Amino acid sequence: MRRIDLEHLIRACSEITQEYELVVIGSQAILGTHPNPPAELTVSAEADIYPLNNPALSDLIDGAIGEGSVFHETNGYYAQGVDIHTAKLPHDWRDRVVRVPEASFATGVGYCIGVLDLFLSKAVAGRTKDMEFCTALLVHQYLRPSEALALVKNMPPDVNQRALSARIRRWLAIARDAGHVIPEG
Repeated sequence: MRRIDLEHLIRACSEITQEYELVVIGSQAILGTHPNPPAELTVSAEADIYPLNNPALSDLIDGAIGEGSVFHETNGYYAQGVDIHTAKLPHDWRDRVVRVPEASFATGVGYCIGVLDLFLSKAVAGRTKDMEFCTALLVHQYLRPSEALALVKNMPPDVNQRALSARIRRWLAIARDAGHVIPEG
């Protein structure tokens, strides 16, 4: 997926839901902070999106432009209408969102979660694909491990902070053992 594709999805979601503000929480939120990231960060054909002020309308997104839809078949990418609780995020995640598109005259706006929040949500999920994505974020120096570890304390109460910190440190060690240079600071 490219930034222009994400902007297209945001416009389409806004038109479908009649909601101006949307939140992008999945891996393609990286396109908010980094419009041209390395290919391994944009392999997904889907953007996880929900309307900020009316998340219940996410079902409309799935039905109209979700996986297997005519929109998907035509464009090669799609929106996954998600729930506000789909991603575990630090309580202050809204302080780090990136507006896409930047122009205020757009028909809809997407608030892409920041890189640190994206990293932490993927680390909580902990799947193999999440580890690969997080490792790529570290390798390309889109964040420092110390920044992510400092934000662990802001995660929701149902997240085991100790286990999350250990997972991040373990992934960091695996990346370094594989020969990747990841700065400490």
